[in-house]
Amino acid sequence: MIGERLELRPLCLSYCTQQYVDWMNDPEVYKFMAIREQYTIEKLRSYLQEVEKNEILFWAIVIKDSNKHIGNIKIDPINNIHGFAEYGIMMGEKSEWGKGYAYEASKLAINYCFSEGNLRKINLGVVEDNASAVNLYKKLEFLIEGVHKHHLLYDSQYLTLLRMALFNPQYTYP
Repeated sequence: MIGERLELRPLCLSYCTQQYVDWMNDPEVYKFMAIREQYTIEKLRSYLQEVEKNEILFWAIVIKDSNKHIGNIKIDPINNIHGFAEYGIMMGEKSEWGKGYAYEASKLAINYCFSEGNLRKINLGVVEDNASAVNLYKKLEFLIEGVHKHHLLYDSQYLTLLRMALFNPQYTYP
């Protein structure tokens, strides 16, 4: 998928780099992520092999002009019976934070899933304290569907989880 400044390319073994490992081991990057374990190049390679094998909607976010990998976005798992899926994004390259790349990548993935994937709804979970992510999702027009108070443990503190959803405008509901 190609946007104004970005390309979303299938995430595969060619993205198994020390840079990616460094993202996964950077406390600022993984601060609100569920995975909190030390990564190695071998562990990343194994993970990317599983991604390739399972053929999920998982893309590397790449700046077109420089061919620079700056993060990943996925829509998985997908529930085809009920027409919904779970969204996740990681912006690993901190030098590119705050430039609107997460918004552009999200729009590309969401538009693809709503038009090509025939999804009627995309869900996500976000820690309420992750203000930049919550603001991104609100800008993308996700709605808060649920609030799980003191739900997740981060840095010895229980934080509130917001469950949010975006509905495909092609569907109508009574």
